[in-house]
Amino acid sequence: MKIFTNDGLRRIGDRTVEKEDIAMLDLIERAASAVSYELISRWRTSKRFVIFAGPGDNGADALAVARMMYEQGYRPEVYLFNIRSAQLSPCCLANRDRYLETIGDDDVDFIEVIQNFTPPALDENDVVVDGLFGNGLRTPLKGGYTALVQYINSSGAYVVSIDIPSGMFGEWNMGNDRRNIIHANLTLTYHSKRLAFYFAENAEFVGECKVLDIELDPESVAITPTDYYLIERDDVHELMHPRNPFSNKYDHGTVLLIAGSYGMMGAAVLAARGALRTGAGLVTVHAPRCGYQVLQTAVPEALFEPDRNEIMTSSIDMRHTYSVVALGPGIGYNDETLEAVHQFIMNFKRPCLLDADALNCISRRPMLLRSIPPRSIITPHAIEFDRLFGEHNTDEERLKKAIDVSKLYNITIVLKGHYTLTVRPDSKIYVNSSGNAGMATPGSGDVLTGVIAALIAQNYPADWSVVLGVYLHGLAGDLAAQVHGTYGMVASDIVDHLGKAIIEVMK
Repeated sequence: MKIFTNDGLRRIGDRTVEKEDIAMLDLIERAASAVSYELISRWRTSKRFVIFAGPGDNGADALAVARMMYEQGYRPEVYLFNIRSAQLSPCCLANRDRYLETIGDDDVDFIEVIQNFTPPALDENDVVVDGLFGNGLRTPLKGGYTALVQYINSSGAYVVSIDIPSGMFGEWNMGNDRRNIIHANLTLTYHSKRLAFYFAENAEFVGECKVLDIELDPESVAITPTDYYLIERDDVHELMHPRNPFSNKYDHGTVLLIAGSYGMMGAAVLAARGALRTGAGLVTVHAPRCGYQVLQTAVPEALFEPDRNEIMTSSIDMRHTYSVVALGPGIGYNDETLEAVHQFIMNFKRPCLLDADALNCISRRPMLLRSIPPRSIITPHAIEFDRLFGEHNTDEERLKKAIDVSKLYNITIVLKGHYTLTVRPDSKIYVNSSGNAGMATPGSGDVLTGVIAALIAQNYPADWSVVLGVYLHGLAGDLAAQVHGTYGMVASDIVDHLGKAIIEVMK
């Protein structure tokens, strides 16, 4: 599914209006109807609703919601902000007049704020509907609006934001004053979530998010470009293909995993099992000699290639040609291993997969970044990413940096997190929709390395192997959570559910 920018959604809305030969007011009616239905389905008529409407089309939505709720027996208190008198948008003006006509002489609170404003008393028993500013906001909030936002946030009321929490931008919020953004408990957004909703630092503003279908024109949705995509089951289903019944193990590719060290052989085991469970034909693990018995016992299906060193990886000699080479899980970053990684990166010319300690080694010799083979894949979590590219405070900052360095070094970057983000050198961003908090457990990333490597080995395009692998890994975690819960899950549970995850997406 496409994730559109605010500008993209506005263009789609305009095209919908033009193509269906309707007025923008009609599209606002659709949106308000969807919002009203959601509110009415959650609260009774006895609930106190306080609706704050801004001067633009978000305010028009809020006024239309107020009218529809009134028609259903609710008695919302409405505050319309028209600070610069006669500056309401045409749709906001029209919906103001419709609302006033609907309530007539009824003694319902409606205040049009033109100059001074005394906010109503609010507490935890109230529902505030935030319709101040939607996706039309271009600059951070200022003036009296900041005081109003801070007042609402401190009130304890349950806050519902229409489209997007007021004060927040749909994509990038660097430089925005976080004190001046509505903290919604529920965000009712249109068509699809905004990119900013997927960043951890914005969760406190968005709260629960529900996407409302307002029947935007499908053709307009299809032709409107975007660089951002949400990967869901149907996307993966289209990309996965059944196996040829006459195939043999050599048709499913060969994986070399350079993984493990003394005390860290579990990482090698998990990566190898992840690759095998995802269908790799042959998996070879290059590890120090101390790992022989561990690997042959825990993963008898894998081949073992011993390093010359007993307890660490000290040399990476490519004795054979493999479909894909994955380097890093559990190898450590002592001096000998660091030198082995250095030599591998300098001499290996094909795309490879670099994870975990391989990235920690590179962070100690940053010049190696320029020697990573083009089209390679790196899979850092936040701490590993910051070791490589400098400290960052937010998911948004990391994503912006990842876009730049992905293009600079011609590599694909997998930013692991609650919503794992895959960043390609062409600046396309893929947001993963599967997974859960139980996957924040040691070894989960090692499994992912094996999963992605196995898909590349089976001739899925490398870029799509990453997207597929991340989704399957997350889905396996979701299936494991159904059995073990998010507290009791361990990485081997994810491995054990990979086969079922593939079955699920191929149905």
